[in-house]
Amino acid sequence: NQDFVTLFGESFKEVDPNARLASIFLYEFKDKGITTNSTNEEVLAVIRSEADGAIDRSFQILRTRIDRFGVAQPNIQKLATTGRILIELPGIKDPNRVRKLLQGTAKLEFWETYNFTEVYQYFNDANTQLRGKIEAAEEKASSKTGDLEAGESTPQETAEAGTGDGETVDGGGETLADQIDGKTEESKLVDQIESDTLAQNEDVDFADYAKNNPLYAYLMLSYERDQSGVPYPLATARMGFAALKDTARINRMLRQTKDVFPRDMRLVWTVKPDPTRPDILELVALKASSRDGKAALGGEVIVDARQDYDANGRVEVTLQMNAQGAKVWKRLTGENIGRQVAIVLDNYVYSFPNVNDEIPNGRSSISGGTMDIEEAQDLANILKAGKLPAAARIVEEAVVGPSLGREAVRSGMNSFILAFILVLAYMIVYYNRAGLVANVALITNIFFLFGVLASLGAVLTLPGMAGIVLTLGMAVDANVIIFERIKEEIRAGKGFRLAITDGYKNAYSAIVDGNVTTLLTGIVLYVFGTGPVQGFATTLIIGILSSLFTAIFISRLIFTWMLNKDIAINFSNKYTANVLANTKIAFIAMRKKAYIFSAILILVSIGSLATMGLNLGIDFTGGRTYVIRFDKEVNTDEVRKALAIEFDGQSPEVKTFGANSQIKVTTKYMIDNDDPSVDSIIQVKLYDGLTSFYRESLQYADFSSDTEGENKMLGILSSQKIGPTIAYDIRTKALYAIAFALIIIFIYIAARFRKWQYGVSGVIALFHDSLITIGMFSLFYNVMPFSMEIDQAFIAAILTIIGYSINDTVIIFDRIRENTGLYPKHSLKQNINNGLNSTLARTINTSGTTLVVLLVIFIFGGEVIRGFVFALLIGVLVGTYSSLFTASPIAYDLLGGDKQEKELMAKEEKANTRKRKKKK
Repeated sequence: NQDFVTLFGESFKEVDPNARLASIFLYEFKDKGITTNSTNEEVLAVIRSEADGAIDRSFQILRTRIDRFGVAQPNIQKLATTGRILIELPGIKDPNRVRKLLQGTAKLEFWETYNFTEVYQYFNDANTQLRGKIEAAEEKASSKTGDLEAGESTPQETAEAGTGDGETVDGGGETLADQIDGKTEESKLVDQIESDTLAQNEDVDFADYAKNNPLYAYLMLSYERDQSGVPYPLATARMGFAALKDTARINRMLRQTKDVFPRDMRLVWTVKPDPTRPDILELVALKASSRDGKAALGGEVIVDARQDYDANGRVEVTLQMNAQGAKVWKRLTGENIGRQVAIVLDNYVYSFPNVNDEIPNGRSSISGGTMDIEEAQDLANILKAGKLPAAARIVEEAVVGPSLGREAVRSGMNSFILAFILVLAYMIVYYNRAGLVANVALITNIFFLFGVLASLGAVLTLPGMAGIVLTLGMAVDANVIIFERIKEEIRAGKGFRLAITDGYKNAYSAIVDGNVTTLLTGIVLYVFGTGPVQGFATTLIIGILSSLFTAIFISRLIFTWMLNKDIAINFSNKYTANVLANTKIAFIAMRKKAYIFSAILILVSIGSLATMGLNLGIDFTGGRTYVIRFDKEVNTDEVRKALAIEFDGQSPEVKTFGANSQIKVTTKYMIDNDDPSVDSIIQVKLYDGLTSFYRESLQYADFSSDTEGENKMLGILSSQKIGPTIAYDIRTKALYAIAFALIIIFIYIAARFRKWQYGVSGVIALFHDSLITIGMFSLFYNVMPFSMEIDQAFIAAILTIIGYSINDTVIIFDRIRENTGLYPKHSLKQNINNGLNSTLARTINTSGTTLVVLLVIFIFGGEVIRGFVFALLIGVLVGTYSSLFTASPIAYDLLGGDKQEKELMAKEEKANTRKRKKKK
């Protein structure tokens, strides 16, 4: 329950109560305000601040890496006091790739190198020194043979007391690394010679060779033979080769003889074997460029990195440096022409190319035949995301079940399929044979959408589902717009072929405008959003593009084929031919009543938000998580319902954790209460809620005083306090993304319709829809019998509402603009009313089909997604209402419609007066 720094401070005080931490940390943190007079508490406060900052930066960097990894929606949370970060990644197919992505610190360095011709003699000296140690160890062992007194240790037993690097053996002060199996490493080399060798063959007695050349037995140095067979050292930064399995052994030998080599030389292995020589790594000699032993240039100068291909078609990562880095890189390459410069990441050499000329522009590349495309993309991702301030290690790994249990997933999919079938049936009933054509386009759209998502490795999440629902709505909408325009042309007396041609031509403008505004929103959200926002945007962008293609291109192809084959085409039946065709609703005259109604809803929403607030979910508040094991398999949905009763209606998140008999429960219950007794209170509630799920009955105990006993009884394997999934910066970025999207929408509409008033009214309508939806969640979360928490899914719902509402509004605006161009002498009120009435059939049909989909999912989709779908239901209803009664009337008022109406009436009055005078 304490953080590392607090525990460190307590331990330091136990060792020496009078010792001062300032003397240890003065140099490290002198720029943080620590002086020689700082107290231990002041020093610990600075250390804690630095540690928390490192964890926070690591959290941000890991999240950035994961966001760039793919379109999966991750769950990332900080675990309180432990310095640990919990990461859940849905649908991962390659765990090893993810491990590398998470654990790579991205410490990039550019090093000068030594040539083997300059240092080969040092390896000879190291080999000689190691041979001497082996001979000394054997001589000492042979001198201690014979009978020993009872209880006296043998030389071998004495050696076995050594435990790791830096052990002093036999009191002589000589340091031998890694005592293994009671023998020195050098002795073990000889003992294991037959089974562990790089150069073993039948002609050479490897045991004798390894005894005389312990280093050369495993490290093949970079020598070449001349014509007479005499070996000579090569001018290369590669010191030699070794088998992958022998690198740890060679490292130990080099550590034992490090005093032989130059102080500014570092020996580092390449990151992976060359494909032409599997299991063989190269050893490269780096040369420090400063007294402190650091590299000539660090990775902090990198401003961009991307996967690319070199001139030979090999995969590489291209790097671009900032001005300071470019300056140092120019000097470094200029001074090393004809030599090699090593590019090192996390203490492994990725490449060490020859420098042929000075590089003045700050560009470099990491290349080589060992990298594939995925590795290069991940490396570029890591370098762009930044260096981890503290190394990340995976300390626990488990397969976690879905947030939506198996039953919830099944019921959700079944409800989605049922809703989709109802939409298909409705299109056939309403549009007759043309409805079949629309259905072919819709089904094709679904295949395209899921096919593209699958090819991208996308994972279907609730925000993704929101994007699909919106895509379906817009795909239906495009077909409805086209069919309604074709019906208008038929009513005007045109033949089917001409009516279809003109219907498509007249529908293009509305379809393009409506989809472009939503597409722009999706692009902005993808570029500037993170996590759930980005997942929603990805699905939305793909869905819009596929729906545009299927609604416009595929349906037109089918109609053309039917016309060429003289197949009869019907766009309605006798019941639907003239539905909503000749309405004369005075929308503008009703606007003041609509304003009053909207104002009431907005005031109620703001009042509820101010007084009752929102039911923020775990994603925003954080919570406590418990891993619980049962003595039989359990159903997560049933567990969730049972615990919701105990937690006063706050439904926890329940997932399987490993086996089906093990679950992870996450709850925000009493999360704001820091009283130590809260854990016991929650555990008692867990006991009461979970007892019935055990095969054997549990005996009740006093858990307030016996937490350990209760844990054993309940099967609680671990418990943690976790931070929010949606961190402050995600919320901030989401708000910025939405604000920027609204600005883009305003600019597009204002430019497209050549009047800024349309843009303003569209944005006001979006605010209207979002605020009322959020307000309804605030008003009813204590009333509705299902969870109405504000979580990642709710963010996706609000984004869906914005996309749906702006699409609806723009299509109506498009018809108003068309009427204004066709009938310039009509008043603005008349053109707007005509535009609203002429698109009413389209508005009702599109909203109706979308509402049918949502209503079916709401009723049959299961408890877990009910709140999410409820938000969409409210949003679609409010969005449809605002398109008719808010956006267009506001545009009318901003354009001065009443003033224009009075002027027209005055002109008409004057004209009538003149006529009367002429008659007289």
